[in-house]
Amino acid sequence: MTEQKQPETQAQSAASKRVIMALLPLIIFASLAGVFAYQLLSGKDASTIPSALIGKQAPETELPPLEGLVRDGVQLPGITSADFKGQLTLLNVWASWCAPCRQEHPVFMELAKDKRIKIVGLNYKDQPENARRFLGDLGNPYAAVGTDQAGRSTINWGVYGVPETFLIGPDGAILYKHVGPVTPKAVVEEILPLVEKHASS
Repeated sequence: MTEQKQPETQAQSAASKRVIMALLPLIIFASLAGVFAYQLLSGKDASTIPSALIGKQAPETELPPLEGLVRDGVQLPGITSADFKGQLTLLNVWASWCAPCRQEHPVFMELAKDKRIKIVGLNYKDQPENARRFLGDLGNPYAAVGTDQAGRSTINWGVYGVPETFLIGPDGAILYKHVGPVTPKAVVEEILPLVEKHASS
């Protein structure tokens, strides 16, 4: 009798595992939905998703320049870790195919007038000619543009998608992360207070 029940128990165990594996994506989705619902209901801005990098040194970064992107006849440089030292730096992750990037671009054109901040652009999984056309049409607020066509560097930065923006302090530590298009409200209420605080320190 015992020998007959053992295969049945194994079959039940296998069936249970299949059910759990089938439900796992639903459980994960429900958990994430719960987090976002909490953010919305608590009145917190969902664009300021907490990042494990806040307060830590910016990841080692070495990105080639966007070929053919020139200013005053000189090729604009790519991005290196040295860009994140000695001055407040705003790193904007963008792409020409990203509609919200087009939406936020005038905000960066305006911010570029603030000499306390250096703005650098990380061009994500883009075609060089399309990226150059984007900046040619809308203007170029960046002091440097690095290209990440494979998307490897953005993994180190914990980027979920484009656009995303980071404010890095003069000591190279990440002060702030913004997910989604940067708005004038975000500049006034979140970015500029940090600039005021750290530019004078």
